[in-house]
Amino acid sequence: MIGTRTEKLAIDAQQAAIRPIPPYPGEFCNRLSGRVKKPLGEPFGLSNFGVNLTVLPPGGHSSLHHRHTHDQEFIYVLEGTPTLVSDEGEIELKPGMCAGFLPNGAAHHLENRAKLPAMIIEVGDRNKNDEVEYPLDDIAIRFQSDGSYAFYTKDGLPY
Repeated sequence: MIGTRTEKLAIDAQQAAIRPIPPYPGEFCNRLSGRVKKPLGEPFGLSNFGVNLTVLPPGGHSSLHHRHTHDQEFIYVLEGTPTLVSDEGEIELKPGMCAGFLPNGAAHHLENRAKLPAMIIEVGDRNKNDEVEYPLDDIAIRFQSDGSYAFYTKDGLPY
């Protein structure tokens, strides 16, 4: 559906389809259980950047601790008080706060340590040369020429 022209001009973001959690190997997937991510740009055929409405339940994580090699990322907190965990420390975010991440910058992820769900808008590039590094885990993502991605160990071995 990415890059496909549609007739939709507007949608109810809460009704957008849920994107399944990527099929991370083994124990990595468990850290993301409960996270709900709804792609908001795809119904309109947007392909240069991604936009997600993400809900983190109490105890939920947005992703594994990561950084991109080519993509820029931006988050905006709509509801709740997720904690931004980065190489530079931790910051409790509140509604109306935002954060941005440059390629090869600080590795980061969000954790919802509060008792209520957190809702975030995520925006990011879709650079075909991007790779994702996970400095705290023995895993990396490399995007393939066909647009798909594959998981590797830090030694370069496929999972």
